[in-house]
Amino acid sequence: MSLLDIQNLTVTFPTPRGPVNVVDGVSLTLGQERLGIVGESGSGKSMTGRAILGLVRPPGVVKADRMAFEGQELQGLSDRAMRKIRGARISMVMQDPKFSLNPVMTVGRQIEEALRTHESLPRRALKARVAEMLEAVRIHDPERVMDLYPHEVSGGMGQRIMIAMMLIPRPRILIADEPTSALDVSVQGQVLDLIDELVRENGMGLMLVSHDLHLVGRYCDRVMVMNAGRVVEVLDAKNLHAAQHPYTKGLLAAVPRMNETRAELPTLDRSQWAST
Repeated sequence: MSLLDIQNLTVTFPTPRGPVNVVDGVSLTLGQERLGIVGESGSGKSMTGRAILGLVRPPGVVKADRMAFEGQELQGLSDRAMRKIRGARISMVMQDPKFSLNPVMTVGRQIEEALRTHESLPRRALKARVAEMLEAVRIHDPERVMDLYPHEVSGGMGQRIMIAMMLIPRPRILIADEPTSALDVSVQGQVLDLIDELVRENGMGLMLVSHDLHLVGRYCDRVMVMNAGRVVEVLDAKNLHAAQHPYTKGLLAAVPRMNETRAELPTLDRSQWAST
């Protein structure tokens, strides 16, 4: 049985010109695998993840023929029931730790709070779990880091702290929304290697949201390409180079190469798929 089964998901917002579907009929399944979701800004990638977690607030409207996690239908659950799933069973790593971490709470307290929300543990056991999780994300001096505030840590360490916070309840699915967008190139690979290792070790499902096709091609098993709220192509990551849809081909062609010889990078010719 798949961990996640979504059929015909739409997310609609009102506008002065009428309702707009920012997610338009998306269907996907996720097992114990790594699924990359790629597309331009505004393609509906992040909104798909937020809809799964029930994080789309009014006036946004979420509808689906089916949106089930481990066989349980998520639509219609009360806020209290959804909170038991959000974080504990499905976690989401946001883009930038500077805006995701509470600036007036220490790192240790914030990670403890993420665990205490879902489990009741004695104080000593709680601190031990936090230290263990920080070590798992390769922070080698957890006792010191637990007493730091977010502004006292680097971008790379902040993202590792966010990953620790999201993984400490031991979820079944991790949604990573542009987890390296705020990081230096030298740190990006380390963070992605870490996510990949933890996902594999814990038998989780991963949804990696990214603009970078080559990145998801390296770290994912399957790739789902989105444009204007719709899924235009789904293929095995190893076959990304053989993509068939003009939009996917356009995205791949626009990526600079190490041995670049083109005077100008090509732009997307949207007329090729306007009617598809």
